[in-house]
Amino acid sequence: MGHSETLPDLLEVSSGSGSGLPLLVQRTIAKQINLVHSVGKGRYGEVWLGRWRGEKVAVKIFFTTDEASWFRETEIYQTVLLRHENILCYIAADIKGTGSMTQMLLITDYHPLGSLYDYLQKITLNYYSMVRLSLSIACGLCHLHTEIFGTKGKPAIAHRDIKSKNILVKRNGECCIADFGLAVKYVSENNELDFGSNPKVGTRRYMAPEVLNDTLNMSCFESLKMADMYSFGLVLWEIARRCASESGSKYLLVDEYQLPYGDLVPPDPSFDDMHEVVCKRDLRPDIPLRWHCNEVLKTMSKVTQECWHANPAARLTALRVKKTLHRLHVPDGTKIV
Repeated sequence: MGHSETLPDLLEVSSGSGSGLPLLVQRTIAKQINLVHSVGKGRYGEVWLGRWRGEKVAVKIFFTTDEASWFRETEIYQTVLLRHENILCYIAADIKGTGSMTQMLLITDYHPLGSLYDYLQKITLNYYSMVRLSLSIACGLCHLHTEIFGTKGKPAIAHRDIKSKNILVKRNGECCIADFGLAVKYVSENNELDFGSNPKVGTRRYMAPEVLNDTLNMSCFESLKMADMYSFGLVLWEIARRCASESGSKYLLVDEYQLPYGDLVPPDPSFDDMHEVVCKRDLRPDIPLRWHCNEVLKTMSKVTQECWHANPAARLTALRVKKTLHRLHVPDGTKIV
């Protein structure tokens, strides 16, 4: 590799399959990265800001107990034609042994605005920024869920852990979907589902009713996609709460950030907590009254509720959400493109 090469250049001229850099280049990059400081921790490990030849990258370091998640994420990110502007850009993966310790690294683009969860707590949205965030997630999810046919085709992929903490906000006001440790691949040609070797399940707070009551058909890919759409509905609700709308006077109204079901379950809800609220009581997060007084928020409300419908077959697809949001005109006359 010549020293004049930058990451965008390398990614542009890599295999051409949209599945990342050659393995040798990945390992070389991984060895040359300097870790700057930690930017977050999760159940899988820790994320660091790193530098490679002056460029910022995100370095996800997995706990040794979570090798299956590292392996699965790496495998999914290397899927042919996965690359998309609303899916986190994968750069490299490597395993580093330091004698007494093994580090499993996943290197991706760095997004300084952080996760959607963090972002929504600090920012008040207008109609345009709300729809832009929401539409970009729908675009990323639609690309994931869609099988692309051909010699260099792409399998359909279900994420299985959609939540605001697994979505990153880009500087341009769009989002990209991250964290593919639980993802499932499906190729219609041989009707095979590939779950990988990771036995873990998703985040309880965002689990669809059919997951909580154990009626999800794990051998049907359509069912897995619809479980993603339920979780996406909850994320749309999180976003829309933070959008300011006009009251009868000059004042703007906005709701405080809240996690879905934040007023109904404990901060770290158990499986039983969620089952009681979502399945037995058939409750969903409250739709604020102010959403009904504005066409944009009214549309968001309708889309949200159709995504989290108790019946998976009645939920919207990612493509349908994408088309609906794409047609929306925000009050200042700007069309979301």
